[in-house]
Amino acid sequence: MLEVRSLTQRFGGITALEDISFAVKKGQITGVIGPNGAGKTTLFNIVTGIYTQTSGSVSLEGADISSLPAEKLAPKGLVRTFQNIELFGNMTVLENVMLGLHTGSSSGLLACMFKMPWHLREERQIRTAALEWLDYCGIADLADQKASNLSFGKGRLLEIARAMAVKPRILLMDEPAAGLNNRETVELAKLIRRIRESGVTVVLVEHDMELVMDICDRIIVLNLGRKLAEGTPREIQENSAVIAAYLGEG
Repeated sequence: MLEVRSLTQRFGGITALEDISFAVKKGQITGVIGPNGAGKTTLFNIVTGIYTQTSGSVSLEGADISSLPAEKLAPKGLVRTFQNIELFGNMTVLENVMLGLHTGSSSGLLACMFKMPWHLREERQIRTAALEWLDYCGIADLADQKASNLSFGKGRLLEIARAMAVKPRILLMDEPAAGLNNRETVELAKLIRRIRESGVTVVLVEHDMELVMDICDRIIVLNLGRKLAEGTPREIQENSAVIAAYLGEG
C-alpha cells in the first residue's frame, strides 16, 4: 500500500532521517514508535507532502508520490491527522466535517452564489454524509456545538471524522492518543480497529505503548533518525536493542 525507500532528510548539517526503508501492507495497522527526536513526525511530514526529502522515494500503491504536495495526496486516498488538533473553532462540529466532504463537491462558485437546485441537493447530501461520519465516530449528538467548545478527546474524534469523510484508502495518524485519558484511549482503539475493518489501512505514530502493542499488526522502531527494528508487537517487545534504546533498559 505504502512503500518508503532509502529515505533521507537533512536540515542543514543535521540528519533527521537516514536511509529509512519499509513497506506498509494493505489492510493493516502499522505503528511507528521511538524516543523523542527519533524522526517520526519528520517521516510523516515527508510521506504526506509537507517536507520534500533530501533523497529516497515514497510510493502509494506503486505510484511515486515523492514530489506531490499535501493538497494533491488526499484525492489519491492518503489522508492525515495531526498531533495538535487542527479544527475550525468558529464552525460547528457538523460544519467541520462538511468542509472535508466539500473537497469532492462538483458545484462551482456561481452555483453556490445563486443557490442553484443541484447545489442545494448536493449540500443536503453532504450534510447527511457528515452526520453519518459523526455517528461513526460517536459524536453525532455534538453536531451543532462549536468545535472550540469540545473537550480535547471529542476534538480528536472530530478530526478523525473529518479525515474519514474524505474516504481515505490509507490514514496516517500522528499521536492520536496524545492528551486522552484511559477511557478515551480505549474508545480510540475500538475506533481505529473499526476504521481498519472498513478497509482503510492505518499508520500511526504513537507514544502510548499499550495502545500500540494492542492494536498494531506491525511496528517500526526509529532511533536517532535510523530504523532500529521492525516486526510484530511480540518481536518488538522482545528485541533487546529496542528495550535498550526505547525503554532505557538492558
